[in-house]
Amino acid sequence: MIAHIQGKLVEKNPTDVVIDCNGVGYFINISLHTFGLLPATDMIKLYTHLQIKEDAHTLFGFMQKSEREIFRLLISVSGIGANTARTMLSSLEPKQIVNAIATENVGVIQSIKGIGAKTAQRAIIELKDKVLKIYEIDEVSLVPNNTNKDEALSALEVLGFVRKTAEKVVDKILASTPDATVENIIKQALKNL
Repeated sequence: MIAHIQGKLVEKNPTDVVIDCNGVGYFINISLHTFGLLPATDMIKLYTHLQIKEDAHTLFGFMQKSEREIFRLLISVSGIGANTARTMLSSLEPKQIVNAIATENVGVIQSIKGIGAKTAQRAIIELKDKVLKIYEIDEVSLVPNNTNKDEALSALEVLGFVRKTAEKVVDKILASTPDATVENIIKQALKNL
């Protein structure tokens, strides 16, 4: 219904903003990702998603259309509401969420507060095909990340670390730097194990 709002930024917090648009102040919920992208200028434009419930009309705003599209994909999954989707976009970059879904990396999605194993698996099952299609990700191009992860885990096992423990650490490293080399993954993992 409301595609975007453009106006003067009058209030700015990590979780919400107020935009004055011709004398009307719109309270808009945002993710930390959007908060980090807010310009230093007073005039801004946010792409919005309006959620209508019995007791509230809530606006969610995004600096990028792509983040809004990921938000809409996430809330289409049973068990992921608007606030949980916003938390996901605050915890991870949108690109990291897309990669985690495309590579079926349950650990990355489950690392987000409020997301359990079942919800993470459901998100992957329901969204993987859509994500691969929308973002034109070729499944073959996803293999190097898995290869890097597997090689790093094998090396850590050889060094005497338990695979399950090492895998948790490696997943966290890949969540923050998805394109890390095997060498970097191992170095960072050794610091955290």
